[in-house]
Amino acid sequence: MKLRELYAILDELSPFEMQDSWDNSGLILGEMDQKIGTIYLSLDIEAEMIAKLEPGSVLIVHHPLIFKGLKQVDFRKYPSNILREAIKKDIAIIAMHTNYDQTHLNRYVLEEVLGYETEEVEGYLAYFRVEKPFEIFAAEVGEKLGLSVIRTVAGCDFVSRAALCTGAGASLLPELRADCLLTGDIKYHEALAAKEEGKALIDIGHYESERYFAVSLRRELQNKGLNGIIANSKNPFRYIKG
Repeated sequence: MKLRELYAILDELSPFEMQDSWDNSGLILGEMDQKIGTIYLSLDIEAEMIAKLEPGSVLIVHHPLIFKGLKQVDFRKYPSNILREAIKKDIAIIAMHTNYDQTHLNRYVLEEVLGYETEEVEGYLAYFRVEKPFEIFAAEVGEKLGLSVIRTVAGCDFVSRAALCTGAGASLLPELRADCLLTGDIKYHEALAAKEEGKALIDIGHYESERYFAVSLRRELQNKGLNGIIANSKNPFRYIKG
């Protein structure tokens, strides 16, 4: 199979044109006419991971390795160190980021991990019905996502309707049409604003909420007759109890 054939399948599955203007989804490294072997799937790319991948393979990731552009290629620094090794091994890299969030990832986490039915999807927000006290709902979310620590903002006591945005989606609070938002990377001032406006927040972590990218995409590829091997990256954070 040539890379362009795989790219066409991915584009049909989750159109790259849907990505946000600031995003860099699509082909990150490689050329469309190159032949590819094994297909690997991961949230991110690490040097240790690249060392284990087969030469001539393709790596489909969620986060673009080159995001805001490169001003220099210093092999001692990230991401140039990874690009160097990938080029040596003729490994192609494709990113499916904000396009896949909107078409698949948010819905997958909501339905397959949390076990709720999607009521509607508006861009990056997947809405669902809860009808539970906030404290009970927050504990349930933490358990299903395997979170050792749950940061919450109890802006309300009861959650009728909630929305989920994997990754970092607290900037979407102004357009939220629900009692509670589940997302990661919530900042202090976002939390303060939500509490003052009577909105509840549950911080589900960036890595913790997006680590399902590979398993989600593998299922979609299997439906297309393709096999993807999960080579998931590790969480760069380490949580230490005080």
